[in-house]
Amino acid sequence: MTTLRIAWLLSRRAAADRSTIVLPVVAFAVVTALLLIVSGGAQAFFSWRGDTVFLYQLLAVVALALLVVPLVALGGSAARLSARRRDDRLASLRLLGATPGMVGALTVIESTVTAVVGALAGVVVYFAAVPLVGLIPFRGAPLGAAAVFLHPVLLVLAVLAIAGLAAVSAIVGLRSVIVTPLGVRTKQVAPRMHWVRFAIGAAVVVVTFLAMSALSLADGFGVILAVLALGFGGTVAVLNLVGPWVIRLVASGQAKRAKTVTRLLAARSVLESPKAAWRQVSGVAMTSFMAVFAGVGVALLGFAADRAPADQESLQLYADVRTGVIITVIASFLMVACSVGVNQASAVLDRRELYVSLDRIGMPEETMNAARTRAIMSPLRITAIGSALTAAVVIFPLTGFALLLAPASIAMIVACLAAGILVVWLGLAATRPVLSRVLADRSPSL
Repeated sequence: MTTLRIAWLLSRRAAADRSTIVLPVVAFAVVTALLLIVSGGAQAFFSWRGDTVFLYQLLAVVALALLVVPLVALGGSAARLSARRRDDRLASLRLLGATPGMVGALTVIESTVTAVVGALAGVVVYFAAVPLVGLIPFRGAPLGAAAVFLHPVLLVLAVLAIAGLAAVSAIVGLRSVIVTPLGVRTKQVAPRMHWVRFAIGAAVVVVTFLAMSALSLADGFGVILAVLALGFGGTVAVLNLVGPWVIRLVASGQAKRAKTVTRLLAARSVLESPKAAWRQVSGVAMTSFMAVFAGVGVALLGFAADRAPADQESLQLYADVRTGVIITVIASFLMVACSVGVNQASAVLDRRELYVSLDRIGMPEETMNAARTRAIMSPLRITAIGSALTAAVVIFPLTGFALLLAPASIAMIVACLAAGILVVWLGLAATRPVLSRVLADRSPSL
């Protein structure tokens, strides 16, 4: 009961800063809604019968692998939003004598309740979107709301999965609060990035490349689907593992060579938390990865249209593949928009004390915004290009150079990269008022 009373007290205190609560709820709502919509669309494909069903189901699995893993990663990011402010409160309680068990319970309660509220809001959004998704045409007819609607048990499992993801993320992030509460409270805990991350990522990419090369020898539809799902999904997952290490390595060199205040502040901001910096750009990294597949799909349609007879069934298949590519890209950019807006606003709130201190010693707000922009845009270019190259390596055994370097493929990839960078830049511009409000309100932030 004492733990519950303290949890209620902390939630009431946090209500004074609504953004601390609203941001994770919005992120979880978007994650849940997109996850359910994507799963419902894939479910519709697996209820079909016919000669071309295999191809549709194959493309559905690829889309799921490319979208579900980034959605789960975004959910993990949502669980860690405003983590520093939460850790400050919990570390203070730990220093005042709270037991590790109480601190752990408070963390799990706060994160799980926030995730459940967001997930339930996402289910409501999903219900509203089902009729619209059902209007999307495939095979010459709309999918239908009934085909897209998931069983209620699956909806409950999705909410529980989101809550479990939040609880696990909270427990994993709790270790430093319990072990070194004074270091957390005084901002003395420096994150560590090991080269093993890169080694694991490289190993996964190599294994995936070899699996794709041997895919023609696979026997059975289920085996092919499993190889594609695990290969593409696993490669997307390791991007989240390797990304922070690469960002830290680049930022370390930039900090040593920095000759202006803006460059130094930007590099030090990244080094302060490479994982947080990665979360700022991970959405575009996933979109870059997906852009390669979208570009290859567009190029493949062009080659097929030139060589295959223009019968009605072939034309319908080309149109459906094009529709699938567009939907996948749109879903990807929805994730990017959510990730950019929520993570950047959260980053400003987490660094409130730093920005107020810089303001008090005379640093102009424009300099802070310039450093914020550079801290995001510099790693963004590296991660976007690196993710696209990783996707090209993975898909090369299936396509070869002809499709990867086709003009239509290159145009789609460049367009997606440019759009992703533009979304991030707009997100930075949109969060400028958040920094202005933080500087205007200099009250203590706990």
